[in-house]
Amino acid sequence: MRVAVTGSHGLIGTALLARLRAAGHEAVPIVRDAPAAGEIGWDPRAGRLEPRALRGLDAVVNLAGAGIGDKRWSDEYKRQVLESRTRATTLLADTMAGLDDGPRTLLSGSAIGFYGDRGDEELDESSPPGRGFLAEVAEAWEATTAPASAAGLRVVHLRTGIVLAGHGGALPRMLPLFKLGLGGRFGDGRQWMSWIALDDEIGAITHLLGSEVVGPVNLTAPAPVRNGELADTIGEVLHRPTVLPVPAFGPKLVLGAERADALLFQSQRVVPRVLQDDGFEWRFATLEPALRAALGR
Repeated sequence: MRVAVTGSHGLIGTALLARLRAAGHEAVPIVRDAPAAGEIGWDPRAGRLEPRALRGLDAVVNLAGAGIGDKRWSDEYKRQVLESRTRATTLLADTMAGLDDGPRTLLSGSAIGFYGDRGDEELDESSPPGRGFLAEVAEAWEATTAPASAAGLRVVHLRTGIVLAGHGGALPRMLPLFKLGLGGRFGDGRQWMSWIALDDEIGAITHLLGSEVVGPVNLTAPAPVRNGELADTIGEVLHRPTVLPVPAFGPKLVLGAERADALLFQSQRVVPRVLQDDGFEWRFATLEPALRAALGR
């Protein structure tokens, strides 16, 4: 299989390229810099992607987008977060839709932020969108794949949860406090956190490349946990106490109120119904083994 990947330098993209190549597939990075041999160049901001570069591919996995946790959410950065996703996906979807000999499958990034803050409600792929900035971004992001769907391509929306990895993503940012014995639940700790091990994130994407699934797919482990359980389990794995709760004003002061609320205090109890029904098998279905693997413990 020949698979092109945008966002190929990110945490998920880098691991996906390695997994595809290890399995004997031809993995082709789509890059913004001058492409090297075996790469495809593009410029989503300028709307530049040569259609002929996609000919002969079987699928595209679209992971491009500015990191939601990378900077404070100024109005300008929120615009970048949205437009980095919608422009890139629109360009891909339009280009793929216009090709008769191009890839017939588009696996396009999304996020469980689609569901907004939903308390204890169990959320699967049939659940409606929620409210808030991240929900608006995810809904707009998914909508930009419409030209590819209209052209008869198989389109999957990868609604990814909190990806657990020792070398990137949310987990390394949390560890310094825990290692000092100062980690603990955020607020009352009752908010649901829907997570997935990086290994299973990549396994789910490769599974979906060979599947017939269409539409939204929750990329989460089947056992979401409350924030308090997440904190306690990190403490157990690191052999550190977790008795001190982190009051809401601290993260809000450091991250900004809107970003802290969206990333740390919103509750999303997401279940991966489509993956379960499609026969996917998780390596890390529960939290503690996933954390031990990620942290080498």
